[in-house]
Amino acid sequence: MARCDRRRAMAEINVVPYIDVMLVLLVIFMVTAPLLNQGVEVDLPQATAEQLPRSEEEPIVVSVDLNGNYFLNLGETPDQPIEMRDLQVKVAAILRHRPDIPVLVRGDQNVDYGHVVRVMTLLQAAGAPSVGLMTQEPLANTDGQS
Repeated sequence: MARCDRRRAMAEINVVPYIDVMLVLLVIFMVTAPLLNQGVEVDLPQATAEQLPRSEEEPIVVSVDLNGNYFLNLGETPDQPIEMRDLQVKVAAILRHRPDIPVLVRGDQNVDYGHVVRVMTLLQAAGAPSVGLMTQEPLANTDGQS
């Protein structure tokens, strides 16, 4: 009977492999998190608007900066200006493969309105059924005026 006592089941769980996996995941998320927020600095106009319904896929976002340069969020170089002709060709190619993808325009509030209208017309010519405008929620007004 002394032999049976030595072969009792261990009630301990070895958590070292779980810690290793968690540390690897932590490092992966720390490295990829800054890459997710690439973009162009645009001072969006402030307006109270209803949020669009969330979509599973990332929308096409065309940004127009203060100097009237256009930027496309999808592709190899989202932080490099893109020519209007190239923009139309790329957006049309994306919309051919994914026609339900949302299309949005981020226009700097100080840019000439003509640049925003030009890019909206270009996006519709590329096959976008509708084009949305992005705004920023206004800051709370503390002086009592609206």
